[in-house]
Amino acid sequence: MYGGAMQYRMNQVLTAPPEELVLLLYDAAIKSGRQAVRAIAERDYAAANDRLIHMQEVLAALIRGLDLERPPARELYQLYDFMTRHLIAANLKKDAQNVKDVLALLEDLRETWAQAIRLARAEGAADRAAAPDDGRV
Repeated sequence: MYGGAMQYRMNQVLTAPPEELVLLLYDAAIKSGRQAVRAIAERDYAAANDRLIHMQEVLAALIRGLDLERPPARELYQLYDFMTRHLIAANLKKDAQNVKDVLALLEDLRETWAQAIRLARAEGAADRAAAPDDGRV
């Protein structure tokens, strides 16, 4: 079963457009964050450590994907860096509240990104509908 789930995830990542990859990364970080909060509550510190490190790896991947020449990327870099430092502190102290704080930020970013994708697609569809038909197939 695990192999099939892994293959599905690999296909999802390999075929996703770039904007969808960002959503997948946000989803992975959020899932790991929720698991870390649960593990801390259960005093399963090894699992919490694993999930918190995974969140940091996802944030590092998001940082690597930024084009720092573009203005919003600089702010995102600072936010991702802040979240990473917050997760390190959470891991050292086994503090679920720090993880919850980062989760709230990630969930807001994910929703904002998803909304931006929907708007861009709607605008693209409207532009295609308004384009004159030049008779090409």
